[in-house]
Amino acid sequence: MNKKLLLILGAIVAIILANVFDVGSLLTLENIKAQQAKIDGMYQANPLLFAGAFFLIYVAVAALSIPGAVFLTLLSGAIFGLGVGLLIASFASSIGATLAFLVSRYVLRSSVEAKFGEKLYMINNSVEKEGAFYLFTMRLVPIFPFFLVNLVMGLTKIKTSVFYVVSQIGMLLGTFVFVNAGTQLASINAVNEILSPKLIISFALLGIFPIVAKKIIDFVKARKVYEGYDKPEQYDRDIVVLGAGSGGLVTAYIGAAVKAEVSLIEKHEMGGDCLNTGCVPSKALIKSAKLKHSIDHAEKFGVVNASAEVDFKAALERVHGVVAKIAPHDSPERYRGLGVDVIKGQGKIVDPWRVEVNGETLTTRNIVVATGAEPFVPPIPGLDEVDYLTSDNLWNIDTLPQKLVVLGGGPIGCELAQAFQRLGSQVTQVEMAPAIMGREDPDVAEVVKAKFEADGINVMVDTKAVGFKKDGGGDVLIAEKDGNSLEIEFDKIIVAVGRRARVTGFGLEELGIGLNRNGTIEHNDYLQTDFPNIYAVGDVAGPYQFTHTAAHQAWYAAVNSLFGSLRKFRADYRVIPWATFTDPEVARVGLNETDAKEKKIAYEVTEYGIDDLDRAIADGTDFGFIKVLTVPGKDKILGVTIVGEHAGDLIAEYVLAMKNGIGLNKILGTIHIYPTLAESNKYVAGEWKRAHQPETVLKWLKKFHAWRRGEGKKINSEIANDESSGA
Repeated sequence: MNKKLLLILGAIVAIILANVFDVGSLLTLENIKAQQAKIDGMYQANPLLFAGAFFLIYVAVAALSIPGAVFLTLLSGAIFGLGVGLLIASFASSIGATLAFLVSRYVLRSSVEAKFGEKLYMINNSVEKEGAFYLFTMRLVPIFPFFLVNLVMGLTKIKTSVFYVVSQIGMLLGTFVFVNAGTQLASINAVNEILSPKLIISFALLGIFPIVAKKIIDFVKARKVYEGYDKPEQYDRDIVVLGAGSGGLVTAYIGAAVKAEVSLIEKHEMGGDCLNTGCVPSKALIKSAKLKHSIDHAEKFGVVNASAEVDFKAALERVHGVVAKIAPHDSPERYRGLGVDVIKGQGKIVDPWRVEVNGETLTTRNIVVATGAEPFVPPIPGLDEVDYLTSDNLWNIDTLPQKLVVLGGGPIGCELAQAFQRLGSQVTQVEMAPAIMGREDPDVAEVVKAKFEADGINVMVDTKAVGFKKDGGGDVLIAEKDGNSLEIEFDKIIVAVGRRARVTGFGLEELGIGLNRNGTIEHNDYLQTDFPNIYAVGDVAGPYQFTHTAAHQAWYAAVNSLFGSLRKFRADYRVIPWATFTDPEVARVGLNETDAKEKKIAYEVTEYGIDDLDRAIADGTDFGFIKVLTVPGKDKILGVTIVGEHAGDLIAEYVLAMKNGIGLNKILGTIHIYPTLAESNKYVAGEWKRAHQPETVLKWLKKFHAWRRGEGKKINSEIANDESSGA
């Protein structure tokens, strides 16, 4: 028999027996007082045996959450005295609580995870950080039923050893009060004499004490971290921002908007990587590649004899022109006009309140680090000997590579691989993982891979780059796949295996600000670093390396730095969308199936194939799908993945829905213009509705309509058949 079932049956039997023998009535103050003399006699007759039996009974009562543990605590004081009684009651209650905790974890947690997985995941993140602290607080306050604390904590991922130790310490004071009262059992007539309002208030204050103590500790730690630094008596600035990418620009914008004095320091170009070497130039190049691809396939639209030749130098000139046209949005002139002091130069943090730039020292109340990230170049033997490209410097080439290797199967690698293939390069994409686009579901990655291969890209997954060499003046990548060595010739190679945070060269090391294992800056939920007045936003902070996430974090950094003494806001990452601009585009918000399975979150999947959509058919873009994850039996959206034309635009409706708690029913009830790609969002909601239609109601409605049409005899016959069959 299943062990879990045995445990459940055992607990049920124990509870039934406790009720049959009316254990609850035995464990009352009146009964204990009436039997005290008899119990004392039993203890005197065989002290060790009686103490052991008492201990085991106490453990069982606490483990099964049977009412009476309070009276056993009183009895332990009455029989054994304060010292021994406290020892027995303290350990028995903690062990019993831990057993109840384990039963909850073993029996209930899987089913609770299945139903409330997303919420439990968020709770577990909090418990992982400060679970012991909050458990200790609850143990100090008798207002919280101890059995309920046991059951609830069992549903979380707090360690059993931590639960036991904290419970042992946290319940000690309350146990002492009851055991001590038990030594005066004869003078106690009701439990409320022990827990007087005054005593309850005292316990409540004890419960608040750890919270107050934590605030004091945080204050002391903050003071301690500033020891040895000379705090200015007054400041030149309210905020100094290092880095003028998305995070830095938005921070400066918000600060200036509320009339704070803000300095924005950038050593390169305003707009950061996104404008100058990332999002903007790559999308401009993708547009040229897509146009070339459309011309190459013009016959399917009835356009014959269409042909095109790529002038790669002209295409790159257009890319640079696009960057130049957008640049004024992020220009020094614009931000100076908004009230921001824009400084071009290398800023360096010299202490928590001072930043040096161009030989000048600025004093500031707050510092925001928004220095972004840069391409990660892996230490592969021989790589330094070839003229490799990254997303930073590939915009400087003026000749289209004939043979191009793209190292990496993430979003950047995929976008560039397809763009260059369509422009005329012969591209080989090398990815060491089993699939490209590893953050997406396998079916999504497979659709993109199939499209790549149809375009002519040689996609090599499960392939590891191990070295480079020169061969007759040409460059060769040495790779391993399935235990075999491969050699791949190339003219150019783009290294796109990820990005790493820029954390060196501007004072973080000297201040000793901590870094995470992935190289990003350590920070709390308010984006504060080890120094509470120094904040980190964007790629340098993580956890997402998206332009829009950096802007999102910037709001929190600006508001918390300027107004945190009044109120601070935790950064909210619950609804973060992103897109990869391949063809087809892949856009996502919230959970996908892979995430949901890893987090043990129950879900339903509803899919709609875009090949069925009128506008997509008319445009010749009838491929891809929308996949929506919902709470089982409900229309609440857990996550959405879209694969198809303009997926990055279509996802916005779901971002709005998830942010505001709108379900699929309301999307279904929203008018969408015909014919548009946006109708696909309505149709997937219709698919969900069709799968959840009320069959019984519809069955009776069918009979109702038949009755109204005058088919009474037929209806009576159907009802009789239903009744005879038990329907």
